[in-house]
Amino acid sequence: MEPTATNGHSPGLGRSAVILAGGRARRLGPPVTTVLPKPLLPIGDAPILSVVLRQLSGHGFTNITLAVGYLAHLIEAVFKDGSELGVSLQYQREPQPLGTVGPLATMEHLDETFLMMNGDVLTTLDYGDFYAAHQAAGNLLTIATHVRTVKSDYGVLKLDGQKGRTRRVTDFREKPETDHSVSMGVYIVDKRVCDYVPADTRFDLPQLVWRLLEAGERVGSYSYDGFWLDIGRHEDYTAAIEQYEQLKSVLLPTTTGRVVLS
Repeated sequence: MEPTATNGHSPGLGRSAVILAGGRARRLGPPVTTVLPKPLLPIGDAPILSVVLRQLSGHGFTNITLAVGYLAHLIEAVFKDGSELGVSLQYQREPQPLGTVGPLATMEHLDETFLMMNGDVLTTLDYGDFYAAHQAAGNLLTIATHVRTVKSDYGVLKLDGQKGRTRRVTDFREKPETDHSVSMGVYIVDKRVCDYVPADTRFDLPQLVWRLLEAGERVGSYSYDGFWLDIGRHEDYTAAIEQYEQLKSVLLPTTTGRVVLS
């Protein structure tokens, strides 16, 4: 399905970005899931997607495609052509849910290298530096990653290698913490990646990564230890609301416009 342009801007004015904005806020639960799509969740006096669009504009990503599905008409009504935020918006509607990367299969208008991200990410990541690092590394796909510490709710035993109902305990750790490098939901993508995405089929990022690795393609990680929240998580959304006023000057160092939910 070809995207619908909503203004007369030339697609070559800036770098391309795809924002995945078609999902429901299932992890947040009702009534949020029935009233607003995730990108319209309010942070301060504006929806989260407003912050994302202004950040992208500031880093030169002004030719933006929004992959929309659930409550798409609300997103289109709020952001229109994107000009108030310094970007040129196109909308690609999903006739049925296509997963996190399924919409890429039919996006033939994108640059050879483009940014892709979820529409509910709040971060101070330097998108321009991320883009440059991807190009320097020669990756086909680069995933922005952040270290999250996971604490076990249980005491964890290490057992010897013997089999049987009774085994020897060789170590014991009480509620250990483990560091994991997790995806931030932000990626730099070479257009050739789209060849690995099947059309008209639900297809998620893990499936894409597995397919690329099986094909011997280069997938990289860009480690970032700065501010990052996944607004689809209850605890992160609460933290974003509480910290936004203090972080606003860092998240939005320049003003390119503002959209306010009425």
